[in-house]
Amino acid sequence: MAHFAKLGTGNKVQRVSVVSNDIATTEQAGIDFLNNLHETNDIWKQTSYNTYGGIHYSFDADNNRIESADQTKAFRKNYAGIGHTYDESKDAFIPPAPSDFPSWVLNETTCNWEAPVAKPETVLPNNQIYIWNEETVSWDIQTIEQSVIDKSIEHTNLYPEGNKSYREIHETE
Repeated sequence: MAHFAKLGTGNKVQRVSVVSNDIATTEQAGIDFLNNLHETNDIWKQTSYNTYGGIHYSFDADNNRIESADQTKAFRKNYAGIGHTYDESKDAFIPPAPSDFPSWVLNETTCNWEAPVAKPETVLPNNQIYIWNEETVSWDIQTIEQSVIDKSIEHTNLYPEGNKSYREIHETE
């Protein structure tokens, strides 16, 4: 399936539509189909569902996300979402800046927002995670209560599919 982002004022993504690959044999064919369908002359840009940060991903036999061998499928840096902006000079979809983290900066290569300080690479115990502290502009270590971890595991076990991903469960239906 091919995905297309409808652009509005300021190149903001207003919606994302899916078109069969049989119809969208080219980007222009997909755009023409959508404009004929909606009886409009809107601006549409194709977006890659499996592209993030300029890298196209696929899934291996164990359903682990891996970089695709064919990186020609990686275009426009990121999958477009409603509220994202299309930057014509970068030919990229850029998500909105995180409102809770005004210190974060746009990575010009990946077109994603990042903390101004790299997250430490130190491996933490299972009950600890790094969280961003906007006041100190640094990473803090937060300990997760065992009850929260247990609740998360309990929630995972509610599904008979076990650890299968949403994609693996729903694409076979």
